[in-house]
Amino acid sequence: MGAVPGRVRIIGGRWRGTRLPVPDAPGLRPTSDRARETLFNWLQPMLPGARVLDLFAGTGALGLEALSRGAREALLVERDPRLAQALEETVARLHAGDQARVVRADALALLRAPLHGRFDLALLDPPFAAQLWRPALDALAPWLADGAWLYLESPGPAGVAAGEGWVPHREGRSRDAHHALYRRAPRAQA
Repeated sequence: MGAVPGRVRIIGGRWRGTRLPVPDAPGLRPTSDRARETLFNWLQPMLPGARVLDLFAGTGALGLEALSRGAREALLVERDPRLAQALEETVARLHAGDQARVVRADALALLRAPLHGRFDLALLDPPFAAQLWRPALDALAPWLADGAWLYLESPGPAGVAAGEGWVPHREGRSRDAHHALYRRAPRAQA
């Protein structure tokens, strides 16, 4: 299980060791250090220069870890005003305002809005009880670059599958979560 209210840390890169606040908020369950370390080891070759979309940002641990390890920019989407405020303060503390943009919005509503450009990596770790994986996955495709990567974190041993258009790359499990990384399938040539 992720950390409880308190702090989590950025594992690697230029902000390695930086602690991020974890407010007490319903459904907030930061990805464990071990799972993040594994995920970003898998992603390291594609991170330099990548555009990252962190749809249910929470503490920002996933999106900020990506920036710390070389991603070019991150859009951190969080609807809870307290969590969004904490994210904005963290971005300011890291002097990352030129790379990280915090958007106070419902992730599903944002996905129905005009695009913010195409992203190379989408991080999808919503509150487990909300069951938002399928609606988010159904709306995500126009936001992603060809060959984009997708990280899904979900409960249970089997987890949530990304579905059609995604090729499984790697997966892992912790006591409380299933962690899966997918690559967008190449489009069929006409």
